[in-house]
Amino acid sequence: MTNEATIQARLRLEWARRGDILWRNNVGALPDPRGVPVRFGLANDSAAVNAHVKSGDLIGIKRVLITPDMVGTVVGVFVSREVKVGGWRYAGTPREVAQQRWVDLVRSFGGDAAFTTGDS
Repeated sequence: MTNEATIQARLRLEWARRGDILWRNNVGALPDPRGVPVRFGLANDSAAVNAHVKSGDLIGIKRVLITPDMVGTVVGVFVSREVKVGGWRYAGTPREVAQQRWVDLVRSFGGDAAFTTGDS
């Protein structure tokens, strides 16, 4: 079974070959020199927000060619991928539900978000 780090590296290379880009989205909190927690990563404004919605492992931008039939429409170019190990299946755990909320949010704004085991 391929681990998440390997899948992420492969996806980032594949997307780069297509002319698009994905960055690693580390999410968490660490103390600053005074001991005050500093939160980092998308959708991690507070522990409560992070419990409700969890941003994807990879965040990026993809190129979308605007054709005449698309003039006047909203085109999402924001990309998010939540990377899972090969063979993973959605089970509806609290973590997966929060990750699905992020996918749904990005898609509701015209973006491209999904869970992946390395196939997209």
